[in-house]
Amino acid sequence: MTTFFVREPFYTWRKKNFVRVLVQTGKKRDARLANVPTIIELMQEYKTPETTRKLATLALASDEFCRPIVATPGIAAERARMLRDAYVKTLKDPELLAEAKKRLLEIDPTVGQELEAWAKDVLSANKGLVDRLQQLLNK
Repeated sequence: MTTFFVREPFYTWRKKNFVRVLVQTGKKRDARLANVPTIIELMQEYKTPETTRKLATLALASDEFCRPIVATPGIAAERARMLRDAYVKTLKDPELLAEAKKRLLEIDPTVGQELEAWAKDVLSANKGLVDRLQQLLNK
């Protein structure tokens, strides 16, 4: 999930209508911005061409991955499943959540299967799409 939140000022600014969030760049909506569409939803609503959607997916991928935990290529499926399950279990641990809350840290993980699907989309991008993104970023 990719949303930008700086704890205090941002929440206060939103409450006082000092800022208005127009779009979210993540694949799923942040619950705190339930009425703000994602860029993916907007592209579907306005029937954006598939090439443009793929370009947006490629451009936004780095935000979606944020700080991934990865394993070596060729990891056994059972081991990957074990690591993913342990990760999800850890992120539900009451002690961890209490410590995160105390430190004003937000925990909103994206599970391994979702990241894996996103990675496959990114890695399957054709050269023309990668070149187009590179042109846009260099401008």
